[in-house]
Amino acid sequence: MKRILPGQTIGIIGGGQLGRMMALAAKEAGFNIAVLDPGENSPCGQVADVEIQAAFDDREALKRLAESSDVITYEFENINADALKWLTTIAHVPQGSELIRITQDRRYEKNMLDQAGVPVAPYKIIENEQDLYDKIETFGFPAVLKTSTGGYDGKGQVKLNTMEDLDEGTALITQSGPCVLESFIQFDKEVSVIVHRNEYGQTTTLPIAENIHINHILHQSIVPARLEPEVSGLAIKLALQIADQIGLVGTLAVEMFVTKTGEIYVNELAPRPHNSGHYSIEACATSQFHQHIRAICNWPLKTTELVMPVVMVNILGQHVEPVIGALDSYPNWSIHLYGKAEAKENRKMGHVTILTHDVEEALIEADGSQIWKTT
Repeated sequence: MKRILPGQTIGIIGGGQLGRMMALAAKEAGFNIAVLDPGENSPCGQVADVEIQAAFDDREALKRLAESSDVITYEFENINADALKWLTTIAHVPQGSELIRITQDRRYEKNMLDQAGVPVAPYKIIENEQDLYDKIETFGFPAVLKTSTGGYDGKGQVKLNTMEDLDEGTALITQSGPCVLESFIQFDKEVSVIVHRNEYGQTTTLPIAENIHINHILHQSIVPARLEPEVSGLAIKLALQIADQIGLVGTLAVEMFVTKTGEIYVNELAPRPHNSGHYSIEACATSQFHQHIRAICNWPLKTTELVMPVVMVNILGQHVEPVIGALDSYPNWSIHLYGKAEAKENRKMGHVTILTHDVEEALIEADGSQIWKTT
């Protein structure tokens, strides 16, 4: 098993904010950074030592990344799985390509979750429009139809409440191809568990985050999650089952629904650091980004215990100016902006971390700022 040491270079596929925060964590330990991204002056590229501007499936560019790097990781899952598999033959990619292949397609992801023995919402694979009409009668309403690939932040899905909604569903199938039909879970809370593991199998989890979404975009993460201890224990157990099933190296975020009676359903996976783990930069003994770097470099993992309760709030494009204008009013806030060139509405531009002795007070403080009133 290969260990990567300070002075060597970590290659990152993807130049967004997750890559940027990985790079900043790596640089603290003395690593160099190479990044591959199609965009010019990407958030990660701004702090990298080597910046390669090319498409994610450009094999010549991937070869250049391999030649520049001692280990390669990725910051998001929508990269070409075949190109990544090829890259593993010429470079050290400890995470491999199989997890990307699985998490890129909800059909493969559901099958893997079934094999891991974790509860998921009842589902059916929908191959075409007629398939939807044939299966919805026995499946029942309400249901959610999701594209098998490419969906994020609520895009690529339609809620079906009655037969009248099927036209919208068939339009989604026509546009995107095969889909997954899921029963709509009447959940009480959405939570996430982030797991890290190195090549030796040493495994840690971050404290569970309770996540609040607005318009399908993560708005707030509250840590510790407001769960009964036995529910928290079950959530961690399920996340570790999945990590075992896939032979995880690196980072895995497991998003879950929790019902009022304490039942848990695994919703989806992200094979990388996750928006709901950003709070860990200030609030944990080790952040998700530092732990990810340690995992892929095959270092021993550190404790991730919560140092202080915390609320994380996303900064979308429409919030940037109000947040900057509130600097004097909220000096206890930690403000992270990602270096994106254009502050588009509903685009994730950064986040605010509020350390607190009382999460309810922090929630009131964030709401009282009026910064997110237009969310």
